[in-house]
Amino acid sequence: MLKEVQLPIVGMTCAACATRIEKGLNKITGVEEANVNLALEKATVKFDSEATNVDQVIHKIQDLGYDVLMEQEEAAISHREKELEKQKGKFIFSLILSFPLLWAMVSHFEFTSFIYLPDLFMNPWFQFSLATPVQFIIGKQFYVGAFKALKNGSANMDVLVSLGTSAAYFYSLYLSIDAAFGSGGNMPDLYFETSAVLITLIILGKLFEARAKGRSSEAIKKLMGLQARTANVLRDGNEQEIPLEEVMVGDIIYVKPGEKIPVDGEIIEGRSALDESMITGESVPVDKTVGDPVIGATINKNGFLKMKATKVGKDTALAQIIKVVEEAQGSKAPIQRLADKISAIFVPIVVGIAVATFLIWFIWVDPGNFAEALEKMIAVLVIACPCALGLATPTSIMAGSGRAAEFGVLFKGGEHLEMTHRINTVVLDKTGTVTNGKPQLTDIFVENDFSEVEFLQLVGSAEKQSEHPLAEAIVSKITENGIDLVDVAEFEAIPGYGIRAIVNNHEILVGTRKLMKKYDIEFETAAEKMVTLEESGKTAMLVAIDGKMAGIVAVADTVKETSKAAIKKLKDMGLEVIMMTGDNGLTANAIAKEVGVNAVIAEVLPEGKAAEVKKLQALGKRVAMVGDGINDAPALAIADIGMAIGTGTDVAMEAADITLMRGDLNSIADAIYMSKKTIQNIKQNLFWAFGYNTLGIPIAAIGLLAPWLAGAAMAFSSVSVVLNALRLQRVKLDQ
Repeated sequence: MLKEVQLPIVGMTCAACATRIEKGLNKITGVEEANVNLALEKATVKFDSEATNVDQVIHKIQDLGYDVLMEQEEAAISHREKELEKQKGKFIFSLILSFPLLWAMVSHFEFTSFIYLPDLFMNPWFQFSLATPVQFIIGKQFYVGAFKALKNGSANMDVLVSLGTSAAYFYSLYLSIDAAFGSGGNMPDLYFETSAVLITLIILGKLFEARAKGRSSEAIKKLMGLQARTANVLRDGNEQEIPLEEVMVGDIIYVKPGEKIPVDGEIIEGRSALDESMITGESVPVDKTVGDPVIGATINKNGFLKMKATKVGKDTALAQIIKVVEEAQGSKAPIQRLADKISAIFVPIVVGIAVATFLIWFIWVDPGNFAEALEKMIAVLVIACPCALGLATPTSIMAGSGRAAEFGVLFKGGEHLEMTHRINTVVLDKTGTVTNGKPQLTDIFVENDFSEVEFLQLVGSAEKQSEHPLAEAIVSKITENGIDLVDVAEFEAIPGYGIRAIVNNHEILVGTRKLMKKYDIEFETAAEKMVTLEESGKTAMLVAIDGKMAGIVAVADTVKETSKAAIKKLKDMGLEVIMMTGDNGLTANAIAKEVGVNAVIAEVLPEGKAAEVKKLQALGKRVAMVGDGINDAPALAIADIGMAIGTGTDVAMEAADITLMRGDLNSIADAIYMSKKTIQNIKQNLFWAFGYNTLGIPIAAIGLLAPWLAGAAMAFSSVSVVLNALRLQRVKLDQ
C-alpha cells in the first residue's frame, strides 16, 4: 500500500544537503519517490508500507547526519523560531568579537589611515583570543556539518566554509607562534579577521535567509488562520461552545451574524449572505438558504443560521485546500532538475578550483608568497557556496503557489505550475463551466393522445431516477407545478443517449435522436420543432412512450455572466478556445456563438472526451481541459493540464492538476498568468545563481576579491534570491 509522509528536517545548509538526503532516501527499498525541499526544510516521501516504514526513513535521514522533527506543524514552527533566536544570539556574540578585528583590518587601507587604531588591536594574541571563540564556538555548526557530510562521502557548504576559515585561522596561528618563538620577530600579516568576519557574515546571511524563507510560507499560515477556533453546538438539548476539534459529523451548529462557519455543512434553518472570498476569491457575498451547502471558514454576514456538520477536521474544504497548497509548495518543478544535478557535483569542483588557484598563485603568479596564494584560495572557497542555487526554484514555487491560492487558484504540484504557462489550447466543458450548470425546463411539446399532465407525470417519474443535471431541472419544474410522481418499475441510464424506464406499465424513453434510432422510433414529426429549440440554445429531448413519439421537453442553461469576457481574454492571450459537450451541434453552436467560441466539439459521449483531447494532442497542441472534475475526470487526467472549476470538493481536487475555486472562467487566465510570473521569477533566480558563481569564482581566483568581501557576496546571493521570490507575493491580477 502506497503511503506519503512529510518530515521536517533540521540541519540542511545548502542544495548539496538536500540532494544528498534525496539520493539516500531514494535508495531505500520500498521508497517510490523522495523530494527534499530546501526552502521548506521538508522531505516528502512516498513509500510502499509493506516494504518499508516511516521509522526506516527517519533512521536513514539521521544516518546522513540530520535530525527529523516529529512534532505537529505548530510545534515545528516554534522549533524554527527558537533556532532563529539562537542564531541571532550567535550573530550578536560573533559581531562583538569580530568588530575589533574588522576595525584593525579597515585601518590598514590608505584611505582609512586617519582612523585611530589602538595598539592592543594589532597584538597577535589579542586577535587570537577574539578569533578562537568565533572559530570554534560560533563556527562549530560548520565543522559538525562538514564532518557529517564527509563521513557520508559527499560535500556541502559547511565543507567550503570550514576549509576557508580554518585555512585563514590556522595559518594566522602559525605566523603568531613563529613571530613569538621563532627567529622572525617581525609583526606578521595575520588573517584572524578573515576567518572571524567570514563566519559573522555567513551567520548574518543565514539569519536573513531564514527570515525571508519564513515569509515565503505565509500562504499556509494565512489559510490556517482562517479557521474558527470554536463552534456553538447543540448537545443534550443545550447550546454549548466547544473547541473546533471536538465537532463531529451530524452535529447541529448555530452560527450568528458576523461569525465564521466552523466546518463544512448544510443549512437546515435560516437564510443569510456568506462572504466566501477567503476560500473562493469571489468578493461578492453569496445568498444561502435551507438545503444549501456552506464551507468552513466563510463568514456569515447578516442572518442567523442553523446548520448540520457534514465534513470536519481533515475532510473540510479548507483542510483540503491547505493540503493542496502544502503539497504544491513541497513539490519539485522539472526546471529544478538542472540545479540539482549541478549542486550534487558543485562543491568537489569548487575545492578543486580553489586548490588550483592556490598552486597557480604560489608557483607562477607570485612565487613563494604563501599568504597571498592562501587568501585567493579562501576567497574562491567562500564565494562559491551553492545556497542560492538550491533556493532559486523552491522559494519561487512556494511564493507563487501561495499567492495563486489567495486568488482561488490551487496548483496541485510544482510540475503543473511550470507546465500551465506553456498551454496553447483550452478545451471548455459546457455545462457548469461555460454555463451555470443549473438548467430549467422551458418548453413542453406533447403529441398523440396524452394530456400534458399525464405526459409530464410519466416523464418526471422516469427522470427522477437519473442524477443528470438536466433530469433534475425537469423533475424540479414538474413537481413545482403540483404534479405527483409515481414509482418506477424499471430504470436504465444510457450514457450519451438518455434514459429508459417502465412507469405505470408504460415504456418511457427520454433522450437524443441517437436514442430514438437505437429503439427504431420514428421522430420526423418532432424533428422540425426540435431544431427550432436547439437553434435558440436550448437542449431538447425527445420523449417516446410505448414505442411511439410522444413529445419533446426542452431545458435551457444560462451562460455565466463572466464567460464571454473571460473567453475573450483567453483569445487575446493567443490561446485557441474550444467548447466540448455531449449536447447536439445546434445547441452547442448557439451557446458557443453567444460566448464567442469559434470551435465546437459536440455530441461527445463522456468516455469520448478523453479521446478528443488525445486527438488535439496528436496535432501538437498543449491542451488544458477545463471541467467539473467529476464527469470529465478521464479528459482532465489525459490533458496536459486538467482544471477543475467549481467549489473545490475533494473529488474535483483529486481529478485535476489545478482547482479553480471561484467557478469563474477568468480563473483560467489567472492560473496561466501566475504560472508565467512564477516561471519568470524562477528563471531570474537561476540566472542570478548561475551568473553569481560563474562570475564570482573567476574574480576571486584572479585576486580581485578579498575573502571577507567574498563572504558578504555569498550571503547576499542567497538573500537576494529569496527576496526576489517574495516579489510574487505582491503580484496583482491586472495583466
